[in-house]
Amino acid sequence: MIEREIDVETPDGLMKTFVVHPAHDGPSPVVLYLMDAPGIRPALHDMASRLASAGYYVMMPYLFYRGGPFRTFGQSDEDMHARQELMQTVTPTNIVGDAAAVLDVAASDPAARGGPVGAVGFCMSGGLVVALARSMPERIAAVASIHGAWLVRDTVDSPHVGLETARAEVYLGWADNDPTAPTEDLHVMRDALERAGVRYTLDFIADAVHGYAPPGTERYNRAASELHWERVHSLLRRTLKET
Repeated sequence: MIEREIDVETPDGLMKTFVVHPAHDGPSPVVLYLMDAPGIRPALHDMASRLASAGYYVMMPYLFYRGGPFRTFGQSDEDMHARQELMQTVTPTNIVGDAAAVLDVAASDPAARGGPVGAVGFCMSGGLVVALARSMPERIAAVASIHGAWLVRDTVDSPHVGLETARAEVYLGWADNDPTAPTEDLHVMRDALERAGVRYTLDFIADAVHGYAPPGTERYNRAASELHWERVHSLLRRTLKET
């Protein structure tokens, strides 16, 4: 495996991005791997590497760059407050420019395959990958929202709005009793996907909580996390590798 970090120039500044991909049998399909609210940490690096080992060129950008340089976060009240403020700097609108900048970099790397792209998002990024499917239909062929937060918002750029333009296949892993994604939002999102004619799969997970996928916390649920891996691999194999 080849791992490196780069600084990607976006319309709003320099965005540190971690890249991992196989050393052999390339070029590999590109997958955008979008961080959750706790930020980029060893658990996410390990998950990105696990995905890359299946034959993907994985790019994991630090989405809080508008609020300052790359940093990791602990569990202190100060760090939790800082994360809450930084989360407000990432929206379904400005994520499109971030993704375009990252994909421009991938286009210049012979290890990255051109063509359809996948996007996987966790927590706050679950809705962002759905927004990418809507805004970049010519590139985004598959998106997976894992315990996604705020997929239905009271804003004009809410991820559930305007999905008629999306061509991607969508997977949603939806945890029960999730305050960031209540059941009523599930119904709104499902209706929006069906009205738009989007091909999707939705797992409603009753025995896990928000944050079930990344290991390392009390929220981790091995069965639910392994289900998400199965779904993501199946989705990406159909949409990126079999095209």
